[in-house]
Amino acid sequence: MVKRSDVLERVLVLEMVRVTECAAMAASHLVGRGDEKAADAAAVDAMRDALNELAFDGTIVIGEGERDEAPMLYIGEKVGAAIGTGPKIDIALDPLEGTTLTAKAMANALAVMAWAPKGTLLNAPDTYMDKIACGPGYPAGVIDLDKSPGENVQALANAKGVAAEEITVCVLDRPRHAEIIAALRAVGARVYLITDGDVAGVMNTADPETGVDLYLGSGGAPEGVLACAALKCVGGQFQGRLVFRNADERARAARVGITDLDRKYDLHEMVRADAIFAATGVTKGALLDGVTLKDGFVHTHTLVMNSATHTVREVRMKRPV
Repeated sequence: MVKRSDVLERVLVLEMVRVTECAAMAASHLVGRGDEKAADAAAVDAMRDALNELAFDGTIVIGEGERDEAPMLYIGEKVGAAIGTGPKIDIALDPLEGTTLTAKAMANALAVMAWAPKGTLLNAPDTYMDKIACGPGYPAGVIDLDKSPGENVQALANAKGVAAEEITVCVLDRPRHAEIIAALRAVGARVYLITDGDVAGVMNTADPETGVDLYLGSGGAPEGVLACAALKCVGGQFQGRLVFRNADERARAARVGITDLDRKYDLHEMVRADAIFAATGVTKGALLDGVTLKDGFVHTHTLVMNSATHTVREVRMKRPV
């Protein structure tokens, strides 16, 4: 059992909420305006400003990319108002998960972030990752990345005490997933396709109200770390394996110290200590309402979770425009 982190005890959860709220509110002004880059930049600027007001020594380990690719919130960037003196925190973030969703005013765009003690989050390179995830309440090892989609559906169905036809699997709607989708449907599973946002896709498995039992497919490795932080707080299982398409991506792994390129990571290897996770809705989705303006007030909806206490808080904020 991982012990509660003294560092996390000193970090106020509501400070984290304020950071994701700021990013979500900034991005909300660009909802439906068709400009993905502008929406992302607004969220990045707001999140960075909010982080730099906090009394900690933070390092971005999952961010907007490497320093030569991203002007701010890049991997390795230092943030906080107490660099060198405050609590040392690893930060994984996506200021706007769902830039396309935001630009097109579609559901499930989020501002997301996870914090953990220094050195305890997997410093995942900006590559793809094969992923499988399910929610809490199942025997350990019920799912396995090395099993076929059909085998995983049947194993989960057996553990749940239902037929395979009662299992719903969330998959990113991408051509690369055509074989996975066909295999899932061949055993009778329902396939819930999403256009973007696989952090939310993984999180859906932990909320019975979404109806999603399993997440399967490949997506961004950084998003995998964020999703693991969320699952660590509420329970669930996750496995991931990095996917390298070329020498440049293998070099990215080497730069962050990854040498075993075929390793299969589980949840607790990707998030090795207690973590806190926050997500604020930008647009309305299955888990969160989006940012809204009503009667002269801006309203936000946030989930904030702490693995040390296994608590999930739902925070609704309103303030004058």
